[in-house]
Amino acid sequence: MRTGNLTMVAAAAVGALALAACGSSSTPAASSSSPAPASSSAAANKVGVILPDSASSARWETADRKYLTDAFTAANVAFDIQNAGGDKAKFATICDSMIASGVTVLMIVNLDSDTGAACETKATAQGIKSIDYDRLTLGGGASAYVSFDNVAVGKTMGDGLVKCLNDAGVMSGTVDLLNGSPTDNNATLFKQGYQKSITDGGFTIGQDQSVPDWDNTKALTIFEQMFAKDPKIVGVNAANDGLGSSVIAVLAKNGLAGKIPVTGQDATDVGLTNVLEGTQCVTVYKAIKKEAEAAAAAAIAIASGQPVATNGTVKDSKTGMDVPSVLLVPQGIFKANVGDVIADGFTTAAKICTTDLAKKACTELGIS
Repeated sequence: MRTGNLTMVAAAAVGALALAACGSSSTPAASSSSPAPASSSAAANKVGVILPDSASSARWETADRKYLTDAFTAANVAFDIQNAGGDKAKFATICDSMIASGVTVLMIVNLDSDTGAACETKATAQGIKSIDYDRLTLGGGASAYVSFDNVAVGKTMGDGLVKCLNDAGVMSGTVDLLNGSPTDNNATLFKQGYQKSITDGGFTIGQDQSVPDWDNTKALTIFEQMFAKDPKIVGVNAANDGLGSSVIAVLAKNGLAGKIPVTGQDATDVGLTNVLEGTQCVTVYKAIKKEAEAAAAAAIAIASGQPVATNGTVKDSKTGMDVPSVLLVPQGIFKANVGDVIADGFTTAAKICTTDLAKKACTELGIS
């Protein structure tokens, strides 16, 4: 997997956005859509987007929907954004509906590769090209993949955990892994990154469990069992902020929150608050606005018969094919640089400086 320059990707996105030529308007909702005016010469072009859920991470509704809507609206491109709500049957129904509605490009965030590939196969049969957004659909045959370098995302988590441990004077010991959904290819890539970082850092991998559907409630139960089996751990690599919060809840019940470093990713408001409080040592900020803009640019390029400005490839392990990809660069966020996420406009101080400990940290860091 290769990673390109983020500035180049953003510039390519802006350039491709200028290719669009049809009007639109939209308001965020469970289903956001915007018809192109009949008078437009590009009225036949319409992008369908299927988001996965709103439970595994807050990002899908609070960030991705907004930024995709903004990008398509700015480019005057007709679009339809719907959320499958974590339901594979609903995902399939939305896919069928979008194909029947005449979308010219279909962008999906799969719930699992089998469901996603079935959708993309149907789309291909109707002459509709697809884009894998954020998660690669194994066996799906997408024309492009737009995401972050997910091995690098995992490495950022693992490097962050090692840094937090070393800063506390801990140079060895057992680290537990709480991984994402076993049906999500991203979870596999994240683990590749953080497991190598942790072992390279001199630590031993202890218990290693995956969380079905990235379900935070299941994560709580799974980690309670892990911790009961072996409480003598020095750290926990949780694969996102939601799973990290479940780990922190278990540690808090045992008087260890903030004493055993925990990771996460997505720079959610809850995750950032945890970092400010000191109960989570690192989260990973993925500039979703840039990801959404790059994905919108790819969709517009495909609809316009233009090549997608990619900066690498990712191998589909099921087909062996190299998928043309736009890969963006993640950033590790520790307590000291939480302000970077606010400065980028991703969240606000009012949303993360919400507890006494977080407010105190915000004051010390000059976050307002």
